[in-house]
Amino acid sequence: MEPRTNYITPAGLAALRARYDRLLGTERPEIVAIVSWAAGNGDRSENGDYLYGRKRMREIDRELARLAKKMKTAKVVDPAAQPDRARAWFGATVTIADENDEQRTLTLVGDDEQDASSHKIGWSAPIARALRGAAVGDLRTVRLPAGEKEWEVLEISYPEAVTPQP
Repeated sequence: MEPRTNYITPAGLAALRARYDRLLGTERPEIVAIVSWAAGNGDRSENGDYLYGRKRMREIDRELARLAKKMKTAKVVDPAAQPDRARAWFGATVTIADENDEQRTLTLVGDDEQDASSHKIGWSAPIARALRGAAVGDLRTVRLPAGEKEWEVLEISYPEAVTPQP
């Protein structure tokens, strides 16, 4: 089975790479040093530094493998290069309002970049799936655990392309 495409913004990929590099270049060597030191202290069965270090090293190795897999399947999509800016696609910042006229502004990003506190919604989240392809003025129904909710698209924007300075 082929892994599904992992859409991600350039900033999201840079964050994944930075986390990978920090784990591999800083945290893992520190844990290896602690485990080596603890192993030299004798009995390993009751050596807390050794046992914790080995456990933490396994966690780091699993996280490194997970991040490597995500980066391998990542398809970088630059929202600033979106040709159809009239509709909500990957990377769009969308302002929506519900039937009570309560407004929310969301940015549609990759699933690895989602952060509710920053109003970044993962591409495969129910509300993001409902908003895909929507234009200003469209009504979209979102199926939520509490029931269906209807949202009107008020505004769609994309980041501007950055031109390199000479």
